[in-house]
Amino acid sequence: MLLFSPAPVATAVASWLATYQHRELLLSQGLGLLGTWALLNLIISGYFLPRTDQREQPHHFHFMNCCWGFINAILAAVGILRTHPGHPPAGLTPAGAVEAHLFVEQVFLFNIILNVGYVLVGIWLLSRAASAGRPERLYGYGRSVQMQGAFLLLFNLIMWLVLRQ
Repeated sequence: MLLFSPAPVATAVASWLATYQHRELLLSQGLGLLGTWALLNLIISGYFLPRTDQREQPHHFHFMNCCWGFINAILAAVGILRTHPGHPPAGLTPAGAVEAHLFVEQVFLFNIILNVGYVLVGIWLLSRAASAGRPERLYGYGRSVQMQGAFLLLFNLIMWLVLRQ
């Protein structure tokens, strides 16, 4: 007589593994969206940056967008390379999967707070521009930081909500 049936254990393993793989796929797709945003910033602002006058606000806007695009591209690439949507890393346990998932949720939650700060810094830069010696620089930087902060705030909020489900 069997006291232990492997069928329920196999079903439980398949269940947590399927959940883990689904969340990794969602994370990978979300980071792909961030990478797309980064590339759009690099392409569009990279095109306009040398075509704008350094003494005018659009130049500084595009310069800052290129900086954000570069950083976001690195973050997206590293994040995508660290995901495992097709197969889990060797030795991953259900507890390890939950721990990794909670860590990723906390990273997105922390980034939401940072993004609110970015939007506020953008507002501050715009308010300082009126009394600055070179207002075009602060206007350009402020608009870019506001735009990037708003996108990242929306992105991180959506990713956090999706991964919490």
